[in-house]
Amino acid sequence: GINIVRPLSVLGDKESPSGHAEVDFDNVRVPASNILLGEGRGFEIAQGRLGPGRIHHCMRMIGNAERALELMIERVHSRVAFGKPLVAQGTIQQDIALSRIEIEQARLLTLKAAQMMDSVGNKVAAPEIAMIKVVAPRMLMSVVDRAIQAHGGAGLNSDFPLANFYIYARSGRLFDGPDEVHLRAISRYEVAKFKQ
Repeated sequence: GINIVRPLSVLGDKESPSGHAEVDFDNVRVPASNILLGEGRGFEIAQGRLGPGRIHHCMRMIGNAERALELMIERVHSRVAFGKPLVAQGTIQQDIALSRIEIEQARLLTLKAAQMMDSVGNKVAAPEIAMIKVVAPRMLMSVVDRAIQAHGGAGLNSDFPLANFYIYARSGRLFDGPDEVHLRAISRYEVAKFKQ
């Protein structure tokens, strides 16, 4: 049967009540009538769902980044250092500007990938899907890191969602394929253009 061995944490967070778990499958059989598409075609099914799933993750990451930037701006308006609000400090202004730029870059690439999936299909859109899978988590990590820095120690506790956003961003560089796999695929697509 199926046995849930233990809950697993992700960077110390168990994501209760759902989260992830170590699961033991002992003599589990799937009836032939429940097999989708046919025996041996599971990878094909998974690949067909990965494109839309990756778009979904990237959209969530853009939304998380928007919230992190919003929280950062609220925070720097209310905090004072060296006799003036943090929002008046040049480094904070740079952090806000860079965050907006990175969010918009990721948003535009994600929109392009989604539009291509709709118009020409997942296979043709594969390079753009791979690109957003690399870009969105890295963007979210950068934006959240700046927001945490602006919050100081408060950015790391559960009063704000920033630590959870960071966990999601860092995890995003691994789930649905690590960055290295996507970068390799992107490189192959680019190199293939010159072979034709």
